[in-house]
Amino acid sequence: MTAHTLSPDAPGQADTAPRTDELPGTAADRLLALLRNGQARHRLIEHAPEGRTDVVSELRGNALNQAAKCIVMRVKVTKKSSRYVLAVVPGDRRVDLARLKDLYDARHVSFADQPTAERLTGCVSGSIVPFTFDPTLELLVDPALLEHQEIFFNAAELHLSLALNTEDYERLAQPRVTPVAERAA
Repeated sequence: MTAHTLSPDAPGQADTAPRTDELPGTAADRLLALLRNGQARHRLIEHAPEGRTDVVSELRGNALNQAAKCIVMRVKVTKKSSRYVLAVVPGDRRVDLARLKDLYDARHVSFADQPTAERLTGCVSGSIVPFTFDPTLELLVDPALLEHQEIFFNAAELHLSLALNTEDYERLAQPRVTPVAERAA
């Protein structure tokens, strides 16, 4: 495992996040450009390819509750309309389907199928980042994840992770923060 620190000399205090639709290439390229342009305090961590939150957390050496588990959800609002949500919860928890259903006054909530999740995020399953680069994908983050100074997640690659300052994450991602997690059984 190799860690690289890519922190700026003086962290930026931009009022708004850089526009993600103007960033280059792949999800990994967009993510790294966003962090660089937004002067985010972060570290890159190389490790063996892994997408399971519990296993990759061990490889990175972070507590499981600091890991951002990112799951694309399909929210069926009416009989004929659905929307997609990227739910981000601590690694030791799971998405609360009933809470999402109530939040959207939805008929049904389910996990998005793998091809849809990968298309909307630009990431292979297991490497989805807690940012959205598609305007049709709403970002919801459970507040328990934001209690830590740093969060950890795969950086749109199974062999590469990020440790990201939580304040910088909130500033750049601009998520809707609401309880969407429940304790894992």
